[in-house]
Amino acid sequence: MLNFLNLEYFLVAAEELSFTKAAKRLFISQQSLSSHIASLEKELDVALFDRTSPLTLTYAGHVFASRARALLDLRAETLREITDIKDFTTGQLTIGVSHTRGRVILPEILPLYRRLFPGIEFSLLEGNSKELDHALSHGEVDLIIGMKPFSVEHVETIPICSEDILLAVSDSLLTQYFPNRKQQIMGLLSGGVDLKLLASCPVLTVKKGNRVRTIMDEMYEDAQVSPSIILEAENIETLLSLAAKGMGITFYPQAFIHPSRQDLHFYPLNYGKAHGVLAIGYYKNRYLPRAAKEFIRVALKVLQAQKHPAEYQPPSDVM
Repeated sequence: MLNFLNLEYFLVAAEELSFTKAAKRLFISQQSLSSHIASLEKELDVALFDRTSPLTLTYAGHVFASRARALLDLRAETLREITDIKDFTTGQLTIGVSHTRGRVILPEILPLYRRLFPGIEFSLLEGNSKELDHALSHGEVDLIIGMKPFSVEHVETIPICSEDILLAVSDSLLTQYFPNRKQQIMGLLSGGVDLKLLASCPVLTVKKGNRVRTIMDEMYEDAQVSPSIILEAENIETLLSLAAKGMGITFYPQAFIHPSRQDLHFYPLNYGKAHGVLAIGYYKNRYLPRAAKEFIRVALKVLQAQKHPAEYQPPSDVM
């Protein structure tokens, strides 16, 4: 009979393709890991790894990896479903969200969720869109919060609110680059951003892979303007702070703007993809625990009561 621990160890080794790295990640000795893998190969009567340098999976190893992952997912889903049926006083919930979006959204949701379900152990995974999609597809999180559409397949999405991307520019930068036309430029930008007007302005941007960066790149390409990028960063908050000091223009989600922010002008973008919908995503073919269902219910209650609710009625099978 297959040992679940052997399956878990095998999958980590298959991901790392290094017994040394896998053992370190699992907090066990390399000898112990090798013993588990050897035991599994003996039971299956097939080699799962070509022990070459670098280590590679055999054809059987590739096939078995997908099956092993499915078996572990099924085991985890079964245990969680039984726990839900037996007793919902305890449980676990893991949410994937970007750092900045989590800062804005989670304080609105988690306090109420915690009061309603104090026995649920909550974990947070922060990352970019690509990392969150990967985590959801591999069962590392129950839910992700991000912009539609999600790139990963087999994901059910529940819209929770709208989110637009705006151009952020400081008064000092406008004065510096348009000393005699500042008011005229501000008036033109208020009607929708034309990047040709801002072609001479330095640009602060998040790194590639972020939705905001993708939208910015597409807009500049459509306008046939080459952006003068002077800084790329992972943290969009850092870019906004630098933009406020007049270092450059940047693109920023409207939902993240603090109401008291007075040191920047924010202008709408004449670009369809800049108008998006924030959604919760969960994997269709995996059991959705009650803790996750209740989180969705609370999120809808809180966020759809705010300024820009998305038009949505939750399906009865989720709620």
